[in-house]
Amino acid sequence: MSKYIDMIGHNDVPHLNPPIISVEEREDLFKDMLPHERVARQTGRPSLGAGAIYPVAEEQLLIDPFPIPDWYEQAYALDPGWNYTAAMLLVRNPDTDQYYATAEFYGQQDKPIEHVQGIKAMLPWPKLVGCIDPAGDNVSSQRDGTKLKQEYEDLGLELQKANNAVHAGLRRVLVLMQGGQLKIFRTLVYTLKELRLYRRDVKGKIVKQNDHLMDCMRYGLNTDQAFQPRPIHKSRSRARGEW
Repeated sequence: MSKYIDMIGHNDVPHLNPPIISVEEREDLFKDMLPHERVARQTGRPSLGAGAIYPVAEEQLLIDPFPIPDWYEQAYALDPGWNYTAAMLLVRNPDTDQYYATAEFYGQQDKPIEHVQGIKAMLPWPKLVGCIDPAGDNVSSQRDGTKLKQEYEDLGLELQKANNAVHAGLRRVLVLMQGGQLKIFRTLVYTLKELRLYRRDVKGKIVKQNDHLMDCMRYGLNTDQAFQPRPIHKSRSRARGEW
């Protein structure tokens, strides 16, 4: 016996849409809802326990990719693990303090050397220093007992410990999202998947599942000196705005 599951929301129900009801009547159905509650009812995506950690509408966050100017500062964060290892590239416009999540890496049960190859392919320049989950300095590899941070450094990454303050970090990311100061390239499919399910349980505790890229986002946006300017070679002189 086979089974098929689909999600149906208000958008799929004819009697809740024009011309059967007016646009004004439709909007009145959602006027008292938070953004994530509105999305749940419009699209049929399930409600998330005590609520989404980032209750911000996707249309407010997602943008099409664009070429990153050389003078933007960049950062990346790494969350290593046994089952999944994730990394996220973030950029910042230093003039406007606008942030963008521009690239992601998501690896499963591969060897660290394979993760490093994928991460390096994502970096805008080889010596960009990443910030890593500070637990990586204490957790040892199942393979030979080497600490994860040291192992990734030995394989060619330059890393610093991330700021892992959870509640303050979540608050900062949310404020950036709500203020329109953080945008996410819509090509980041794993990030979007995690964002949709990043939630608290009915007791208000963070559900620690499928959140590796969410952790990377928090590390990168909350670690001092994470964002770095592109190195300028001596043979290349330029002023901002000269391209």
